[in-house]
Amino acid sequence: MNNIYEELFTQYHCAALNDRQVRQEVEQLLHTHLSSNLNTEVYKFCLGCMDLTSLNSTDNDVQIVKMVQKVNRMPKIFPEAPLPAGICVYPNFISTVKNTLQVDVKTVAVSGGFPASQTFAEIKTAETAMAVMEGADEIDVVMPVGDFLSGEYEKVRGELEEMKASCRKAPLKVILESGILPSTSEIKKASVLAMSSGADFIKTSTGKATVSATPEATYVMCQAIKAWHAKTREKVGIKVAGGIVTAEDAVTYYTIVKQILGTGWLDKKYFRIGASRLANNLLNEIVGKETRYF
Repeated sequence: MNNIYEELFTQYHCAALNDRQVRQEVEQLLHTHLSSNLNTEVYKFCLGCMDLTSLNSTDNDVQIVKMVQKVNRMPKIFPEAPLPAGICVYPNFISTVKNTLQVDVKTVAVSGGFPASQTFAEIKTAETAMAVMEGADEIDVVMPVGDFLSGEYEKVRGELEEMKASCRKAPLKVILESGILPSTSEIKKASVLAMSSGADFIKTSTGKATVSATPEATYVMCQAIKAWHAKTREKVGIKVAGGIVTAEDAVTYYTIVKQILGTGWLDKKYFRIGASRLANNLLNEIVGKETRYF
């Protein structure tokens, strides 16, 4: 069975990557293009692609309502700034978000045993179906990383396909947890496997691991998306998440996506940034003064 997957990985040249070379290519790309993107229009674009996120053990209905109400008031308080693309929460807060939202922002739910993906496959599928029934517009799940690293590719694909089916029309974002994958080659393999399993987006990280999003992982994931699109004509999105705090952090990932995938991916339909602390820092740059709104 794994011959099918080895053939898939060979087709997408996953083994050909060299970590050092990838790092050098990313450094060169950012050295050449980053500075020209550090401007107000790009800060606005990044804010408009944000999934404003609250995924804490201490979350409760009161806190989630306060966050959503702040989003509702943004057009009045910051007329020059766009709304975020989505609000990302645990599935038990979906109805809280939906009942409080008064603006056009997606409700995004993590699911499938987030963040470790270590539970029964049936529970992952059921949780995903329940999240969609509760009203989630988009679903973020974690690839079962342990199974992936042990070569259980068919098991990984089976779980992801089941969760994709239970999403109905809601887009499925598959988190690779790229920071704990041992090489850029494995990141590309995980990207290709997720896309072949029906992922509408591939996403770097949960934000719960020691290493979260990195420019190198994002670069490799974008290369995988580009190759996938060339072969299948399917347009898969990318979401970066975890440790993205400053405006320059956000623009770093914007720059990589722009240079590798092109302007066709510079749309919240295909590019997302999952973050919590980033929103204030982007607002600071957009309005030209410090704000601690969120």
